[in-house]
Amino acid sequence: MLNKSKYDSIFIEVFGINQMELTDELGYLSVPSWDSVGHMILVGELEDTFGIMLEMNDIIDLKSYKIGIETMKKYGVEF
Repeated sequence: MLNKSKYDSIFIEVFGINQMELTDELGYLSVPSWDSVGHMILVGELEDTFGIMLEMNDIIDLKSYKIGIETMKKYGVEF
């Protein structure tokens, strides 16, 4: 599975959304399940799936689907 597909699957599973909802506008609190608990579940899944450890500033700044892609690239994940 390509990294983009893995990334998308994490968002779909964690937030209970569908592929059509994965847009650059998808962000924190834009869906009910992306609350503080959902955010930490997302972070854990990203770290586990991609074998990385996000720094605290990156966890805080991960406020959207689009920003998440840029954050993953910062950690060497290719899309």
